[in-house]
Amino acid sequence: MLKALLFDLDGTLADTDPVHYETWKEIMAGYGLPIDPTFYAANFSGRLNEQIITALLPHFSTAEGEWLARHKEAQFRERAASIPPMPGLLDVLSWMETQQLKRAIVTNAPVENAQFMVQSLGLTTTFDTVILGDELPRGKPDPLPYQTALNQLGVAPYEAVAFEDSPSGIRSALAAHIPTVAIASGHDPEELRSLGTALVIKDFAEPQLWEWLDQQLLVAETVGSPNG
Repeated sequence: MLKALLFDLDGTLADTDPVHYETWKEIMAGYGLPIDPTFYAANFSGRLNEQIITALLPHFSTAEGEWLARHKEAQFRERAASIPPMPGLLDVLSWMETQQLKRAIVTNAPVENAQFMVQSLGLTTTFDTVILGDELPRGKPDPLPYQTALNQLGVAPYEAVAFEDSPSGIRSALAAHIPTVAIASGHDPEELRSLGTALVIKDFAEPQLWEWLDQQLLVAETVGSPNG
């Protein structure tokens, strides 16, 4: 039986990737590293800032990397204040409340960004549980962020559904054995489907999502399967 919904933040609750992309593009150009959407999808989307900077600017010291990460996210927040919720999200959250489901945000976003976006989207009272990969020993694509969310909510993997937009996030949720719905806001739908997602949708407004969620409510607890 479905007991909890787990949401990624960037690219899932809101289509923030275009703003992240433009911010990174401008910053990296200053270091002589031009990026395009394909390069961004492969090297930035869903990854921790530490991972991005270490991979692309390996000559940076720890202090330089930390400064760049803070600078980038401050620039992002200046540009992101008016980003709306993903289409259909508020309907899903209303349905979630009606069904009395537990819920959590599971994100690799830095704490300042997570707080900023949750407040900007008007979801402060909706989500009491926010799991930050940045504050755990391992972030996505490791399963630890989703395992932590399951533990805090007190639900089994087959009693939850994860919503993710990036391959990194999808791998994290699936490695935690959680049925996962892919939001194709910034990646090729076929790529996301090939990872083993249960469903791929453009946004939360697609009718097939509602049909699938209704089916999840009917799945018996006795199934006990990671793919339940």
